[in-house]
Amino acid sequence: MTINSRQRAYLKSAAMTMDAIFQVGKAGVTPELTKAVDEALEARELIKINMLKSCLDDPKTAAVMLSERTRSQVVQVIGRKIVLFRQAKEKSRFELKNM
Repeated sequence: MTINSRQRAYLKSAAMTMDAIFQVGKAGVTPELTKAVDEALEARELIKINMLKSCLDDPKTAAVMLSERTRSQVVQVIGRKIVLFRQAKEKSRFELKNM
């Protein structure tokens, strides 16, 4: 499922008040981080990730890498913050079908 601009705007506004639940350090995007992000997406659907200054990876590249590995959508990358979304298979907290 790809998200359109209206859905993306809705998810961006929902992510504004969220705190980052993961921090990517100098190790970069590791398999352990990917697994943890995958589990968090299953539980929360929408998550925010903070890239620390010690991480030398480009935030946009890291966002695309994480989204491919977790089968999620990149909602936005602002500075060193990444917002990812993956709709739950069953009961979703975010109604995107009518947008």
